[in-house]
Amino acid sequence: MRLSRRTLLGAAMSLPLASSCQRAAEARYDGGWVGAQHERGHRLRELQSNGLPTPAVQRRVGVLIVGAGVAGLACARALARKGVTDVHLLDLEDSAGGNSRGHQIAGMACPLGAHYLPVPGEQAHEVIELLDELGVSRIQHGRRVYDERHLCHSPQERLFIDGQWQEGLLPVLGQSDETLAQYRRFSTLVAQAGKTLGFSMPTARAPWTAGHDALDGVTFSVWLDDQGLTAAPLRTYLDYCCRDDYGATSAQVSAWAGLHYFASRHGFHAPGAGEVDERDGVLTWPQGNAWLTERLAAPLRERLHGGRVVLRVVEGKHDVAVDVWDARAQRSERWTASQVVMATPLFITARLLASPPLALQQATAQLRYAPWLVANLHVDPVLADLGGAPPSWDNVIHASPALGYVDAMHQSTRPHPGPTVLTSYWALGGDSAEQLTAQRTRLLNDPWSVWASAVLKDLARAHPDLPAKVKRIDLMRYGHAMSIPVPGVRGSAALKALSETKGRVRFAHSDLAGYSVFEEAYFHGHRVGQALTLTT
Repeated sequence: MRLSRRTLLGAAMSLPLASSCQRAAEARYDGGWVGAQHERGHRLRELQSNGLPTPAVQRRVGVLIVGAGVAGLACARALARKGVTDVHLLDLEDSAGGNSRGHQIAGMACPLGAHYLPVPGEQAHEVIELLDELGVSRIQHGRRVYDERHLCHSPQERLFIDGQWQEGLLPVLGQSDETLAQYRRFSTLVAQAGKTLGFSMPTARAPWTAGHDALDGVTFSVWLDDQGLTAAPLRTYLDYCCRDDYGATSAQVSAWAGLHYFASRHGFHAPGAGEVDERDGVLTWPQGNAWLTERLAAPLRERLHGGRVVLRVVEGKHDVAVDVWDARAQRSERWTASQVVMATPLFITARLLASPPLALQQATAQLRYAPWLVANLHVDPVLADLGGAPPSWDNVIHASPALGYVDAMHQSTRPHPGPTVLTSYWALGGDSAEQLTAQRTRLLNDPWSVWASAVLKDLARAHPDLPAKVKRIDLMRYGHAMSIPVPGVRGSAALKALSETKGRVRFAHSDLAGYSVFEEAYFHGHRVGQALTLTT
């Protein structure tokens, strides 16, 4: 099945896009790219190479946070809780939230990125504290409970396979005895790894042993081969899981990452093994995790500055100078701060620092980033269903180059179906660095209409009536959406050194965990905010 998965991904790089051109010309829907255009970020290279402009505005602040994604917002919140209020945030985008921002189509909220948060385990106490403060969870009769309005409503997920929908995402119906046996074998290995090695989220709260290091030294696909786990349905499902959390297939992510996906949560439950299918509880909202970032950003008000392209960060003995381009006012600025927190992807941070530390240079050389496409489709009237499991929040098409779609109105309490927004996710990391680079080039260069047609063609496999019912397709592209935990990244000494850095410039980003999820970003932002003391 690895061969067919590779073939599928190879086709995804050319055939769907090429064959969709004619369909794009016949499109009857509106839409376009949303979010800041990538040219804004690329202006960094232009201004750096041509010489920085003379600042038109100069400002002095206590703490300046570069990047208003989850990590930057968490850092600002931690500082505020300590009474540090002279804190400002700069971000390339016009709104805060990073990969957890929201959108609206026809008055309906929908996500532009991350769309759910698993109910956190006890190790993620910073996230639990946040959810308590926001009224999402509380202690009742000595145990933690979550507000039903925020938990994903049933039915939660389904898979389109062999012309019909089945409940759950693991292929079950019609599978051979050998495949079912491999499901049970993998379930046992996950349980053993969790018991003997230990996994947690955030990963900094798990041990790191020689056993972890061995898993981090090989790809997940190689490890699966070594275990004799070659059944096509299992490998397709595990590739889906890797793309879902890491942006690339098992051929790129480490075996540590592949096992962490399950062992840090509720494990892997094989059908027919006498196990209780304790599916992860999921917190979700129509706008996805933007529900969280909007609430983190709200108290900042005028201290949150969007549309800012940071050009250079120079750490001095007494302060830090940050040169900035205001894309909306079309002018240069110089911010001077006592402390600066770099809450940006590490490869960006390395370009911004005038004197990047050796650990940052080493870490940047290790990291590989997956491009992503997020498509929001306004659909009206209601889609017909091909039978089997009923319409769910998460709807995945088996062996698709995409990750399926979530229904933005699933959490609605309306008594009958109606217009909705379907959010389709495409993780474009592929099987190799070469595939990743080719996909990123296509994502940045091919027009909106080509990608919109490809998205529509993929979803029409399960919904043939979709092309006639879609009204609008808005696309969000991320050239470097998330760090892929390739072998060697999680155990990187350079990442550990960066997380322990002292001085006027600190580092806070999910890259420090080697992969990108809300819990990791929030942990590292909160960690820096807690540790930071204003230096005079």
